[in-house]
This record gives sequence, structure tokens and C-alpha cells, in this order.
Amino acid sequence: MAALMASAPAAAAALHLAPPNPNHRGDDDPFVPTMADIMASSRSQGLHIELRTAGPFFRVHAVTSSPSSSSSSAAAEEEVGRAEGVIRPWIGGDVLHLDSMRMSRATLGMDRSIFGLGLFLGAVAVRHGFDRGCPRAELLAINDSPLYHSKLVRFYTRMGFSIVHEVDGSSIRDLAHMLVWGGRGTRMDADIEQLLIRWGKRFKPKS
Repeated sequence: MAALMASAPAAAAALHLAPPNPNHRGDDDPFVPTMADIMASSRSQGLHIELRTAGPFFRVHAVTSSPSSSSSSAAAEEEVGRAEGVIRPWIGGDVLHLDSMRMSRATLGMDRSIFGLGLFLGAVAVRHGFDRGCPRAELLAINDSPLYHSKLVRFYTRMGFSIVHEVDGSSIRDLAHMLVWGGRGTRMDADIEQLLIRWGKRFKPKS
């Protein structure tokens, strides 16, 4: 019995000789892409994406990253997409408030889908919110026309956002939303970490 009791501390000590590596990630662990991962992936697709900040405000814009060595360089460097927003203080933590996401006409001629470009813009904005400690992202799918609105809702749903509230101006609560967002539409939210995990495979570096 004494020998068994003596071996227990020795076994415990042996177990502590090789503490687990906190940076180790198993094959089944979710991958959360870093900003560097997202930027590297965008460059591999021929996009140059830049994040600019001014206090809580931010702007993400994407241009084609073709060489600018000819007279056509101005067209090659034309902006093809932009996302803007602000980090808002809120109960339970700051919120990533996405004001707008716009695609230019040049996008239609690019060899990539609108969703693909929107994903790159959204990923940079969302990763910025994650780095700033925001647990949640919010947006309004504006309702300028029924057809365009339904496409926006499908687009953001596919990205991982969930519908929170329909802002149609029929209540005092809606008026508050309209003052914040500047119009009617569908309020949508998403957990920022879950968004990054959802998109992780798209931005995971090739080993």
C-alpha cells in the first residue's frame, strides 16, 4: 500500500513534465482566421483589401491588385467594393455596427462572385470587430425595393446573420431603428466568433 501511495505523487509529477501547449489546435478544433489569413487569401484572389480606422469608425475597401505599369492602371486599380461601420458601446460589450456594404459596377466584370467579394469585405470588418472585443455584429438589410431587399436578406443569411426584427415604421421601436439606420428593412445580428468559425475553411492557409 505504501508503495502505491508513493507512486501517486511521482505519476502526478510525470504528468506535469509536459504541460499541454495552449497554441496546439486539434484537427477537429474550429479554425478562427486571423486578419493576416484573410488578407493573404484576398491577395491570392487578385484583391487588395485595406482597413482604415478613425476612432471607433472604420472603412474597408477593395481594389483589384493588378500591376499598375500601363495606361490602363487607373481602371485596374478601380475600387470594387466598400464596407463601412462603427464600434458602438453597448450593454454586455461593444457591438460591430455595419452601416453599409457596396459593390461597384466593375464587380460584374470580375471573375468572382458577388458573394465572394462580399465575404472578403465582411470578413475584414468582422475580424476588426473581433480584435476590438465585440461579441456581436449588427446590420440592416435595407428595404428599398422588395426584390432587392429579399436578395440582401438571402445574402446576409448565407453569410451567417439571423433576422432579429422587421423595421417597417409601424411602432415607436421602429422609429428608433430608423433613426439609427436611416430607413426601413430587416435587422440582422450574428455572433462574431461564430461567423469567423463559419468562414474559417475559406481563409485557412494551405499547408
